[in-house]
Amino acid sequence: MQAILDHQGRYSVDFVVADVECPALDRARAAGIRAEVVAVDGDRDEWNVRLAETVASTDPDVVVSAGFMKILGQGFLDRFEGSLINTHPALLPAFPGAHAVRDALAYGVKVTGTTVHYIDSGVDTGEIIAQRALNVREGETEEELHERIKVMERELIVDTLHRATPTTTGKVEFSA
Repeated sequence: MQAILDHQGRYSVDFVVADVECPALDRARAAGIRAEVVAVDGDRDEWNVRLAETVASTDPDVVVSAGFMKILGQGFLDRFEGSLINTHPALLPAFPGAHAVRDALAYGVKVTGTTVHYIDSGVDTGEIIAQRALNVREGETEEELHERIKVMERELIVDTLHRATPTTTGKVEFSA
């Protein structure tokens, strides 16, 4: 979140939403950006409706899921289809899911990286927008590798957002 806030220019952050109070909300508020909690309290379908209405209140061109770690419902996905993006700490389609770095190390890969992709109804199955690779160091721990990937992930999401162009169809395109 901080990298996204720090590198505004061609894009601007208007609103930050989370499901719990967290440092991302504190960072947004400190930067004078509207921030709100939409708590998961009860029915997930009802939460997805509240979340979609809250996010839609700013009429965003792009919705970035940065560390959100929640599966979004179909209603939310349909409402923001083509403008909803995510970062992932692996070179998709390899190693989807919440344990990508651990899974990549367990498999013994020599190269991994980060991906920015559109969010769809699958788990990390959306169309790939951008990727960056890095070599895995001999004996590197999951924590060490994940920290190096996070640095690349921050750079890649910022670069990707700087290349965003809304279209008349509602889908955001990202130039090369």
